Amino acid sequence: MTEHLFSPITLNEVELPNRIVVSPMCQYMANDGSANDWHLMHYGQLSMGAGALLIFEATHVAPEGRISHRCLGLYGDDNEAALKRVVEFCRSFGVARLGVQLAHAGRKGSARTPIEGGKPLGPEESAWTTLAPSALPFASGWPTPRAMSVDDLGKVKQQFVDAAARAARIGFDVVEVHAGHGYLLHEFCSPISNRRDDEYGGSLENRMRFPLEVFEAVRAVLPGTMACGARITGSDWIDGGITADEMVAFASELKSRGCDFVDVTSGQIDPRQKIPFAPGYNVDFARRAKQEAGIAVVSVGLITQPQQAERIIAAGDADMVALARGAMDDPRWAWHAARELGVETTYPKNYQRCHPSVWQP
Repeated sequence: MTEHLFSPITLNEVELPNRIVVSPMCQYMANDGSANDWHLMHYGQLSMGAGALLIFEATHVAPEGRISHRCLGLYGDDNEAALKRVVEFCRSFGVARLGVQLAHAGRKGSARTPIEGGKPLGPEESAWTTLAPSALPFASGWPTPRAMSVDDLGKVKQQFVDAAARAARIGFDVVEVHAGHGYLLHEFCSPISNRRDDEYGGSLENRMRFPLEVFEAVRAVLPGTMACGARITGSDWIDGGITADEMVAFASELKSRGCDFVDVTSGQIDPRQKIPFAPGYNVDFARRAKQEAGIAVVSVGLITQPQQAERIIAAGDADMVALARGAMDDPRWAWHAARELGVETTYPKNYQRCHPSVWQP
């Protein structure tokens, strides 16, 4: 019997029976920001056996904060009603606790979906002007974003707050603020994309200022029982970018503002990055955040096998592990991991008949 991957953990007042998280995965299937039957199917199946906490995909706080026209949003009443339908479906039939990742794409927005090539939208495709800390394009061939004014900062912060209030009304258990993957809040943190000369640029303290202001405002509007975390980056994997030391400092500042966990990813701020892809390539960052910032940590990135996940938790390298493609490939990942590790996990009532003890000799 193992006592690590399938041991319980509590984030604020949200109790999880195991340490398996289903990572946010953009689906690019929304209609004007609203969820539809695809999301009902996608999240419904994942809620039944993929992990203890299911975090919905990057859900954008404004139309101009989306990556693409097909991205999920939470900026209008129609968005809220459509997403509530999905959440209530998962509550009725699934066993996972539910989270949502709130995001703003920044300079990486106004793009085609990855299936369509992921390049910037053209004028004939209803492109929009993107926002960023500085007027620096993401890459060659990408449009130059508008450097955000102080008024813009206040407007975007309020958009995060409004989306968080909607998430609470819908009934999510957890909110994760997206400050990674090269999107807006990561763009402020990184010296690669932030060249401002005001109080929001320059030193690490200044570069962290806006993301911390956003997190603090989001935390303040959520009920005290909800858990609130952040996805952050351990490294930009490019010279002059965010370092692991800066990641630890950011995690520490988040903790001091009531952050319940950090989800440590890396890269995607600049296409010149050189990421050493390998199983668990972000685990070292998670370990440092856990040990040096003293905050609960989720590790993500090519974690695919139950024994691998068990080792990460057992070694104290992270408090939880998050799976993305692995969960999409196997929506019953937690069931199968429990079998391999010799433990029991929860099945929905209607699926208890498929527990191996019932039908396997």
